[in-house]
Amino acid sequence: MNTSRFLAGTMRAALISAMLAGGSMLASPALAQSESPASESGASSVSESGMIVVTARRREERLVDVPIAVSSFSGEQLERAGAADITEIAQSVPNTTLEASRGTNSTLSAFIRGVGQQDPVSGFEQGVGIYLDDVYLNRPQAAVLDIYDVERVEVLRGPQGTLYGRNTIGGAVKYVTRELPDEFSAKIKATYGSYNQMDGIASISTPIGDMARIGGSVARLSRGGFGRNLSTGQDNYDKDIWAARGTLEIGGKGESYLIRISGDYTKDKSNPRGGHRLMDGYVSGTPVLGDVFDTRGTLNDPKQDIEAYGLAANVTLELGGGFTAKSITAWRKDKSATPIDFDALPAVDVDVPAFYRNEQFSQELQLLYDDGGALKGMVGLYYLDATADTLFDVRLFTSFAGFTAFTEADVDTKTYAVFGDFTYDLTDQFSLSLGGRYTWDERKASILRQYYLGGGSPVFGGAGVAYGAPLTNFNGKADFEKFTPRASLSFQPTPDHNIYASFSQGFKGGGFDPRGVGVNAPAAIPGSPTDAEVADFLSFEPESVDSYEVGYKGSLLDDALYIAVAGFYADYTNVQIPGSVACNVGGIATFCGVVSNAGAAEFWGLEFETNARLAEDLFGMGDELRFTGSLGWINADYVEYITNIGGVPTDVSDFRHVQNTPEWSGSGTLGYTTPVGNGDLYLGTTVSYRSGTTQFEIANPYLDQPGYALWDASIVYNDDSGWSLGLYGRNLTDKEYRTSGYTFVSANAITGVLNTGTNGLPIPSLGTEGTLTAFYGNPRQVYLTATIDF
Repeated sequence: MNTSRFLAGTMRAALISAMLAGGSMLASPALAQSESPASESGASSVSESGMIVVTARRREERLVDVPIAVSSFSGEQLERAGAADITEIAQSVPNTTLEASRGTNSTLSAFIRGVGQQDPVSGFEQGVGIYLDDVYLNRPQAAVLDIYDVERVEVLRGPQGTLYGRNTIGGAVKYVTRELPDEFSAKIKATYGSYNQMDGIASISTPIGDMARIGGSVARLSRGGFGRNLSTGQDNYDKDIWAARGTLEIGGKGESYLIRISGDYTKDKSNPRGGHRLMDGYVSGTPVLGDVFDTRGTLNDPKQDIEAYGLAANVTLELGGGFTAKSITAWRKDKSATPIDFDALPAVDVDVPAFYRNEQFSQELQLLYDDGGALKGMVGLYYLDATADTLFDVRLFTSFAGFTAFTEADVDTKTYAVFGDFTYDLTDQFSLSLGGRYTWDERKASILRQYYLGGGSPVFGGAGVAYGAPLTNFNGKADFEKFTPRASLSFQPTPDHNIYASFSQGFKGGGFDPRGVGVNAPAAIPGSPTDAEVADFLSFEPESVDSYEVGYKGSLLDDALYIAVAGFYADYTNVQIPGSVACNVGGIATFCGVVSNAGAAEFWGLEFETNARLAEDLFGMGDELRFTGSLGWINADYVEYITNIGGVPTDVSDFRHVQNTPEWSGSGTLGYTTPVGNGDLYLGTTVSYRSGTTQFEIANPYLDQPGYALWDASIVYNDDSGWSLGLYGRNLTDKEYRTSGYTFVSANAITGVLNTGTNGLPIPSLGTEGTLTAFYGNPRQVYLTATIDF
């Protein structure tokens, strides 16, 4: 895959279209507060009535008309909240977790309604789909998207398999950039704050004649560390990012066609995030550090370096007669080098230097129909060709000096899909929607696992002295097919009220465990597994969710109050349980992947979102007091969880938990806006809450996070002449809270209770010192932002 292929795909898409012609202060789904231009990609526009328009069903609809649980955040709301990246919206969305994954700023861990994935290694699929301008991001690396030039972010909860395809089994997050204006525009935004935060964003666009527009943005995002690496002297939890976007638009603005070609680039040179040890060294007695943002790990090779870039072409052509053709062509590539010091100690105990290299090409064609009558909908085709390569050493404290276990896992994916979704108005009040998607998935994997002496594998600068035969030398292929339907029935007694019931299904692709050890495969001849036995041992099947939802959305009191309520039940089957555990291979203690379709789970939940205008003209003409809030409750339980204990399959579901899924989540924002001088002043404060969360399926009293609340506030002045000034405070109580971590300590195989030694510390299962390492959410930050629009 390369840029020439992308350009060829773009030309092909254009030809096909021509042939067819022949707040954290973030408001919940809400009433619009100001009008904005319509977005071609559909993620954001405002109707003449002032109601928000979204494209959760890949076509423009009023939010109140959509029979899906959707949270929607405009670019204006995100700027008013001072949001830095998409993870910050999670505290305002019920039953949703979005976090930077452990040792980086840019790899995303996402969970919605109990479904997600936090393992970034190739071979494992995401459970929540991330979309940039309707382009699916196939891998979690570089998926923590920084917020600038954004038109809207939408969070769709529940399976979206029909319209968004595989790996949206929990839901989808849509990030849509802003279209270019008709006139010359320039904007400069600068931020300075705690920990020497210094951000700068410059945007400019201009028309080219009457039919085209060109524009671009450059962002520099930097911050000192929240702590220090006491061994290397580096800042810990710092930020050092350069990013850019460019767009060329042809047509649109009243024309029957729009061609939008865009490119983006991100370079992240931040230091690796070192974790905070939660236990004293088991052998050395090295004490726990006093500051949770400090660390001691010395692994710094390879240097942390993340680079991501891509090109996309979105083509829209109105064909007449209610038909519209769309083409979305995209090519993306990213590469990450990262040193992961699991044990966070100066000595080599459990150290993993790693490379991640991903590339993808996708093509989607849509034909939409809406002539203003009773029937509307779309059909489409989708193709994805992606590669995901992961290389890493596992360096352990052993009796062999410089001993390492090297893994190279190259996983290729080809996906083909055909889909459709239609809505028919049975009467003025009842409408029926039916849709379906058929997907063909092809996975190919090449996995090599080899012991090395001499300081590591040659990939990571070691002498490359192979020790014994490869533990895994696997090449295999698997094909999967799945039909994912969707159906909903809506009743709208008036246009501003919608009562709906829906069924949807989603699935996450199967594959091969990239960390599996082939020689450990069960075999007819012990110790000598055949290729078929290795393939069976390393492979895992797709997982699926059947979801049932009932809900109400309504605009009441002359648009002063918006309410959205949803209740859901989900049957989650064939659950993939990826993991890394201590193991013994050829008499040597090492690190192995263990993946199986071990689980089945059931989820019940309720979600509530509101945006209410509490008062207007309260202290003066033109002022407004508004409350926005969200509340989520989910009962997430495994009903089956099979693990192999002493060669006997055992159901341990009573002792397992659904990870990264707090039972309660909620937020409330009180915002007051009043005219001041030549503009308006906004005062806002937000409190958000998440109940206790387990980081993995097995509860861990060291890693798991009890319930906590965060308090944010902002003061923003917008002047009508084009400048604004904002003061923001986040986590004002300076709450310490864990977001993720690593664990390699011994536990009871059934109950998960930690085994402790005579010193009272958990017994290490890998290495000698014990790995219980945590990562934390950001501490208190205060920052000032100035913006000038020209």
